Amino acid sequence: MRNLVVITAGLSTPSSTRKLADALSAATESTIGARGEGVKTTVFELRELAGELAEAMTNWGAVTPHLDEAKRAISTADGLIAVTPAFQGSFSGLFKMFFDTLDTHALDGLPTLIGATGGSTRHALMLDYAMRPLFNYLHAVVVPTGIYQSTDSFGSEEGAQTARRIERAAAQLADLMVGPSDRVGGLSGIGSNDDSSPRRKTGLDLEEDFVPFEQLLGGHTGD
Repeated sequence: MRNLVVITAGLSTPSSTRKLADALSAATESTIGARGEGVKTTVFELRELAGELAEAMTNWGAVTPHLDEAKRAISTADGLIAVTPAFQGSFSGLFKMFFDTLDTHALDGLPTLIGATGGSTRHALMLDYAMRPLFNYLHAVVVPTGIYQSTDSFGSEEGAQTARRIERAAAQLADLMVGPSDRVGGLSGIGSNDDSSPRRKTGLDLEEDFVPFEQLLGGHTGD
C-alpha cells in the first residue's frame, strides 16, 4: 500500500484548487492501481489549518494537533501532491506558511507533483520560477510536468490539453512512487514501502535527532 498526501491551499468552497488536486490524485491512484498497487490518499485543506499555522509561526511552543497530523503524514508518504492558487504571480501566503513550518528535512527525496490554479494563463510560469525552486530547496524530487489550470480554460482546447498533462504528470509521480516493474524491490530507495526504511523528519520528536551510541563510535578502534 502506497501513501499519497495531498496538500491544497484553496480558500473557497467549492474550490477550483481542490478540484485540480482531486483530479491529480485520482489520476495518480488510477495509474498506480493499474500496476497492481493500492493507494491510501490523505488530503489536507490548509484553510482548515490556518489558525494553527498562525500560532505555529508566532509561537513555536503552540499546541497544533491538526498541523502535527499533516507533518506526520508527510513523514511516511510515498508521494506528495501540492496545489495552490496563484496570488500576485506566485503561491499563496497560506501555502508558503505551511511549508515554512516543516522541518528542513521533511521532504527529503519525496516524489512531488506541483499544481496551481489562477484566473488566467498569464501566471502559469509561477510553477517554474516560484513553486519548483521552493521544493528543490526542500530536497523534494519534483516530477517534470507541473499543472497550471486557469478558469478560462474550461471547455476549451486548452482544457483538453490540461487533462492530457494531468495524465502525464500522474504517470511520472507513479513512476517514482512504485518504480518500474523490472526493478528489484529494495534497491531503488525512492518509493520503497519497506517499514524498516528511515522516515523523514517531522521536527516533532526529540528521538529524530538521536544518534545511536554504536553509530557515534563507528570506525573507532580505541587505538
